[in-house]
Amino acid sequence: MTINNEIKKLFSQKKFSEIIFLIESKFEEKPSEILNILAISRLSEQRSRETYKQALTEFEEAYLKEKNSQDGLNALINYMNATADLDDYLAFHDTSNFSKFFLDKSVKFFREAENKFGYNSKLISSGIRIFKRLNQLDTILIYYKKLYDQNDLNLQTFTSWIFFNNYKTYWKQKDYNKFTKLLDTHIPNISNEKLISQSKKKNDKIKIGFLSADINKSHSITFFLKTICNLYNKKDFELYLFLNHKIEDEGVENFKKLIDGTYNISSLSDIEAINFIRNKNIDITFDIMGLTSSNRITLFKNRVSPIQISWLGYCNTLGIKNMDYLIADPNLIYKNEIDQYSEKVLFLPNIWNCHSGFEFSRQEYPAPFLKNNYITFGSFNNFNKINSSVVKIWSNILKNIPNSKLIIKSPTKKDIDYVEHLFDINKVKESISCLPPEKEFINHLSLYQKIDIALDTFPWNGVTTSFESIWMGVPVVTMKGYNFNSRCGESINRNIKMDELIALDEDDYIKKAVNLATNKDYLTSIRKKIYNEAIISPLFNADKFSRDFFNLLKKL
Repeated sequence: MTINNEIKKLFSQKKFSEIIFLIESKFEEKPSEILNILAISRLSEQRSRETYKQALTEFEEAYLKEKNSQDGLNALINYMNATADLDDYLAFHDTSNFSKFFLDKSVKFFREAENKFGYNSKLISSGIRIFKRLNQLDTILIYYKKLYDQNDLNLQTFTSWIFFNNYKTYWKQKDYNKFTKLLDTHIPNISNEKLISQSKKKNDKIKIGFLSADINKSHSITFFLKTICNLYNKKDFELYLFLNHKIEDEGVENFKKLIDGTYNISSLSDIEAINFIRNKNIDITFDIMGLTSSNRITLFKNRVSPIQISWLGYCNTLGIKNMDYLIADPNLIYKNEIDQYSEKVLFLPNIWNCHSGFEFSRQEYPAPFLKNNYITFGSFNNFNKINSSVVKIWSNILKNIPNSKLIIKSPTKKDIDYVEHLFDINKVKESISCLPPEKEFINHLSLYQKIDIALDTFPWNGVTTSFESIWMGVPVVTMKGYNFNSRCGESINRNIKMDELIALDEDDYIKKAVNLATNKDYLTSIRKKIYNEAIISPLFNADKFSRDFFNLLKKL
């Protein structure tokens, strides 16, 4: 047996430590194929900052040796995927630009290879992973469109493409609805022969299941879901949680104390997961993931329970067969628009979700401008929501208010660098303060004491951040949208009687923010009103929300 064959045999057996030893001891000059195997083995054996660095160096060497061959292309794709994995590995734990070096090099190599090899779906998919981590939304959508035009979108890339279009202003609901319906054709139909039949036995209580990949100690979904789990009538209902993530922290442990059962299905195939949930004889299953990255949309296409509802984790239609209902409120979806959503819309009377309150001692804080002598705007939204249109409008507001500041937050330095660049183009970079994340949530909430006025993003509005802001007595200027995810701010503000802070368009958004910032008495009175109104509003009235929620389900 040749040394190359021996290495390939060990690789098939996943004996990575033996491969690393053999290659390092037998090869002085390593061919491209061997370098690929060595780098993959390193990352399979151990993931650390140092092993990523070593492996990336070897992938790069393999690519540079065979730039014009399939081996070289494979090495480059591996390099890009490993770089994306490295960025994920360092996320929230590294404030340096360690991964940025490799991300920038990936872009350079990608452009080079794209010119040489032309269209290649694996190359493009790896490129999209890189551009995502550089917050280059426009570029991401260009390459998703290329995959779409070549009819080369798999289920994962199709859902991601639709998901990221939510951030763009040019996509209206009619476009969204068109492509989600097309998505349905990409979701596999599983043969009934592989699935157990749904039980026809009637349960003594209504059994409700929630499927999520986001339940942990810090994710916002956890806190909104807790609202109803804290208050459900155990004589009428049983509640179950199906987890689609491997790691279970104290956030999951807390749910175990609240509800009737939690089950982890993250390691189950789609067939296994459907059969598992059907075996529990669940009456109503909630999808609270939608088209997010960890979605299990195939389960709902093939029906896990007699009634299936989309709620909470995704603010738009899914467009798929067998998703029966979508929970919204009259401010999110207007009655004359229900035909733009593939699901039957269930309307809660006030607001589509509710927070039971933050573990933070509430008190009315004075507006920061009283001490600072300048206005401080703020937005703690996901940086993907801060697109070029948002930056342009916010920059215009800052230019209209002398000495004003804007505070934003991001977990990574490269995100901060990117957004600062956008503000620099608009010549207001000196007015921007970018803060790193706070390890403790109480410290995060305390930052609202530094903000006079919160600015909502568009078209994808903030949700959790708006709830936080209002809890702390900080007004949120938002803009009226055209569908569910672009009207979240409208619904939130209407439910605290702040219609006057809902702008009709971009010009009105600027006008309302500037008017609020320049009229100090008006700003002070608005802050006082919000502080007093918040705690009694539908946003935080958990008792009423829970009654409305479960009464709605009883009617189904």
